[in-house]
Amino acid sequence: MAIVNNPFIVGGYLSPHYFCDREVETEQLIRNITNGRNVVIISVRRMGKTGLIRHCFYQDEIKEHYYTFFIDIYATASLREFVFALGKEIFEKLKPKGMKFIERFFSVISSLRAGFKLDSVTGEPTFDIGLGDIHTAETTLDEIFAYLEQADKPCIVAIDEFQQIGNYTEKNVEAILRTKVQHCQNARFIFAGSQKHIMMNMFNSPARPFYQSVNMMQLKSIPLTAYRAFVERLFLENKKRIEEELIDEVYNFFEGHTWYVQLMFNELYILTGKGEVCDRSLQSIALTNILQMQDFTYQEIFSRLPEKQKEVLIAIGKEQKATGVTSGKFIKKYKLSTPSSVQAALKGLLEKNLVSQEQNHYEIADKLLGAWLQKNY
Repeated sequence: MAIVNNPFIVGGYLSPHYFCDREVETEQLIRNITNGRNVVIISVRRMGKTGLIRHCFYQDEIKEHYYTFFIDIYATASLREFVFALGKEIFEKLKPKGMKFIERFFSVISSLRAGFKLDSVTGEPTFDIGLGDIHTAETTLDEIFAYLEQADKPCIVAIDEFQQIGNYTEKNVEAILRTKVQHCQNARFIFAGSQKHIMMNMFNSPARPFYQSVNMMQLKSIPLTAYRAFVERLFLENKKRIEEELIDEVYNFFEGHTWYVQLMFNELYILTGKGEVCDRSLQSIALTNILQMQDFTYQEIFSRLPEKQKEVLIAIGKEQKATGVTSGKFIKKYKLSTPSSVQAALKGLLEKNLVSQEQNHYEIADKLLGAWLQKNY
């Protein structure tokens, strides 16, 4: 059992004890998967998609009856990288099960056999293969899906940041994957994504391969009442207390955005000694500490932007929810140049995922970057 120094987990998933709410979403996701449906989960980044999937994988009805695999393809740029990530994940999950399972893996996925080696010191099996060793990505993908189909238990494959396949160098990846998924009867798939417009278009447009092939879930903020009870419990369990008003203020400041709220309470927990009460006087200290930790990163990001993009980013940061960004009023207020230059800057910021477009406004995609901009500009 892992030693937990801080109960507010900000990286990975530990156990249900440290996981807040999502009871309805958990039940919905498990019900869909166990009834043979593939699922799409859409939410902004860091709202808790990964945590929800890991939480579902942890439940007895899933972990006892399914093989589960999870890959994040945010950093991938080609089908070959996708295949590499999926093959490596399956191998790593099978490794603890012993040589019998590994041999079966490589007997089906023969194009990766060259990467199978035993560590010369420990004797442990290793997946010693690079991207250059995957010569024909589609062939290896065929073999991976054949392995999933032949597995002795049904499989669940979760793919995070799935919208990334639209940026691959190959232009037919959607069609390739749709065909593979459609014919794989022994696996269910969870497609998670953070770019709502791209994901909705991918799965809801009649012209796209994945049209009407999934059940849709949209992940929103955990309700304040549930989060309040969660925070109070974790403080009390560790002989600390926290003011209810502070919980509400932190939640509202970050608009219930899971990761940022969790990070703040992680820092507030550090600042509160045993037997002490965490009060509102610590809120600004905690935020300052977090922004100081992020300062170098945000300076680097900001310094690389063209001047026009910097100006528009600062303006949106100050406005928080910016509407009419190309209007004369907005341009005059923030001393911007012309509507066309603002539009061009906005396009660049959206492509860099620094700004997100909601129904009727633009906002800084990273809540902490927004706070950093307000503090420094």
